[in-house]
Amino acid sequence: MIQFILMVNKQGQTRLSSYYSWLSMSERVALESEIIRKCLSRSELQCSFLEFRGYRITYRRYASLFFIVGTDGEEENELGMLEFIHTLVETLDKYFESVCELDIMFNLEKAHFILDEMVMNGMIVETNKGNILRPMALLARESGKDESIFK
Repeated sequence: MIQFILMVNKQGQTRLSSYYSWLSMSERVALESEIIRKCLSRSELQCSFLEFRGYRITYRRYASLFFIVGTDGEEENELGMLEFIHTLVETLDKYFESVCELDIMFNLEKAHFILDEMVMNGMIVETNKGNILRPMALLARESGKDESIFK
């Protein structure tokens, strides 16, 4: 089961975080800072998996953002998590038309909405980009905005 998903820039600032099990705020801050430090300090030649505090961490860097997924136990497939990260990035890229850190910062609620369409209670429920973005298109239509990427 997925325990948390983080989007972090190269400077180590968290741009989006989503937790699927309860942690106090102080525990979250400590966990995030340690995981971010570990992921950012690794070279590109090292693998994208590590174990930390009982979590299996899978991460991948896309441009200036690191996408970090923490899972528990041995049930989750690390390569499957890498594929999930790639699907998440492709979906964000399709919605924002070449997603960047600023898109996440200024449209945080939309990024959370897309992530919530993909993951529910720590389980991946949808990976089809069309199915994930369809509710976004309906919301845009209701608000009268022209979302040409959905046509």
